[in-house]
Amino acid sequence: MKIQFKKKRLYFNLILGVIWITLGLFSLFEDDKRRWTDYIYIVLGIFYIIHFIYDYVNQYLIIENETIKKNILYGFGKKLKLNEIIAIKEFAGDYTLKTDTATLTINTNLIDKTSLSQLKSLLENLNLSADNTPFKTIES
Repeated sequence: MKIQFKKKRLYFNLILGVIWITLGLFSLFEDDKRRWTDYIYIVLGIFYIIHFIYDYVNQYLIIENETIKKNILYGFGKKLKLNEIIAIKEFAGDYTLKTDTATLTINTNLIDKTSLSQLKSLLENLNLSADNTPFKTIES
């Protein structure tokens, strides 16, 4: 299962990439003098477009084979086994998943609404004690 980014966030990176590339091409063709700084706009635009493509293909989180993995463009994504999670903390819209050796912070403001509900239901079903999860059930 893939936990997807909000579409607004994805397309914002694409729009920024197009704007930077357009600015770079405009600065190259506008003046006969070519400066090395004119190429920075194009490189920056290409980076944003690569970031958009990576995020569009891989999305924010991948949950499969009893693991949860956070995809990050600039390095290795963090990976936790779901059965090793001992606590889930919620603070300022973020979930922090804790194991004995590692933590994984999930920014819920970046997640699409339908994917967020899937993530919440998955985290609720981890059979953690009420003290170790923000999803406390009220029993009557």
